[in-house]
Amino acid sequence: MASRRRSGRQDKLAQRSAPPANPCPPGQIGGQYLPLTPSELRAIYDTALRLLAELGLGEVPARLAEDLTRVGAQMQGGRAYFPNALVEDAIDKAAKRFPLHGRDPARTIEVGGDAVHFGTGGAAVQTLDLDSGLYRPSTLKDLHDFTRLQDTLTNVSWFTRCCVATDVPDTFQLDVNTAYALIRNTTKPVATSFTLAENVAPIVQMLDIAAGGSFAARPFLKAHISPIISPMRFGEDAVDVLYECAAHNIPVSCITAAQSGATAPATLAGFLAQSLAETLASLVMVHAIKPGHPMIFSNWPLVIDLRTGAFAGGGGEIAVMNAASAQISNWLGLPSGVAASMTDAKAIDAQYGVEKGLTALAAGLAGGNLIYESSGMTASLLGASFEAFILDDEMHSAIYRTLRGVEVSEETLGFDNICEAVLGEGHFLGTAQTYAAMERDYHYPTLADREQPRTWAENGAKDIWEIARDKARAVLDSHHPDYLTPEQDAEIRAAFPIL
Repeated sequence: MASRRRSGRQDKLAQRSAPPANPCPPGQIGGQYLPLTPSELRAIYDTALRLLAELGLGEVPARLAEDLTRVGAQMQGGRAYFPNALVEDAIDKAAKRFPLHGRDPARTIEVGGDAVHFGTGGAAVQTLDLDSGLYRPSTLKDLHDFTRLQDTLTNVSWFTRCCVATDVPDTFQLDVNTAYALIRNTTKPVATSFTLAENVAPIVQMLDIAAGGSFAARPFLKAHISPIISPMRFGEDAVDVLYECAAHNIPVSCITAAQSGATAPATLAGFLAQSLAETLASLVMVHAIKPGHPMIFSNWPLVIDLRTGAFAGGGGEIAVMNAASAQISNWLGLPSGVAASMTDAKAIDAQYGVEKGLTALAAGLAGGNLIYESSGMTASLLGASFEAFILDDEMHSAIYRTLRGVEVSEETLGFDNICEAVLGEGHFLGTAQTYAAMERDYHYPTLADREQPRTWAENGAKDIWEIARDKARAVLDSHHPDYLTPEQDAEIRAAFPIL
């Protein structure tokens, strides 16, 4: 009997010492924050329809003009005009839900509906160096390092290349080596951009090798494309890339990235109307090329500081506008993509924390399906930081916990438990309900310091930047994945200029 009691006690101790199941995984439900009223939503949408029907878009490539005319657009004076019926037909026939495949099926996520996922984006040309704490040009090695670092982070649901390898000047080599860094170092869904349309087909051949068959049958890479140049015109090179991606079954994120007071109105309502019109134009274009092709409706309102003209990635305006954008996209039933955590801070400091927390929480509460730029970005998207990836991952856990909300039931209300505690021990410590809630309802940070000041001082008085730097170094020292077999890697290297 004694040995059985000891064994039972040891089992309980082991169970309590083991980390609890994640109480707030990615994919929590958003939509609690609705900055626009129903009438305001309608007014913005109606204005966007008027812009498409009466102002139209300029600089229409010839091939696209033919396809748009075929589905009902009107061409006049070099501009394409979209009747309301055409826009609404494109919305009706758009892909509403679809998977973003990981090469590891367990890492596949579904886009659309109410689920919220934080991920990455950006094209930072500088990296915050782990050793010097200063910025330097980003390199191909940085891209490999960022990719394998985020591979360990639970709350990066997909990985878009976050920096540009400035040491690879040739555009074909840049596109090839960027894609190679992604497939070598992670099995999550990934994303990149293509400089030229002619680069798409060769890279798909490389993806076929990594897939061990047909990449198109289960595409695990999506493309970031900006086919609309604000205000209200097409970009021919990006349109050509879109045609190639559709031909190879590559899901696309069509990104509108207008800037307030520069390429879009300074008024928030006018900005939202124009930006919505431009993103709807991307949707109509996809509809004309390949109806129902998977497209993230990536309407990213960006802000400039009107005093200087500099891009401002953090602040109340960008928080509310991206939240409003998510609300509009969700109202239309389209898979929403917005941007957050684009802090203007250069260091991991108070400004960094305030701007990231404010914008990421607003985007999550508004129900952005895919929240881009949300991990690792600093310095108004000019920089990427290893420490920031670590810190942002923990921030997203707290946001997911916020989205999860409060579950109210007879069990969680616990009338009998309250009575027992009040009439018995006088506290709730150690009760079965408390233990259950501890594992089910609470997220416990691994970086944030909750110790007493004396204990903090005894442990070296480290700030959060130093703690995140130590963790980033530990991951980079220990996590060296190679998700390509030796045979796949050899075949790729024989066919492509891998650096």
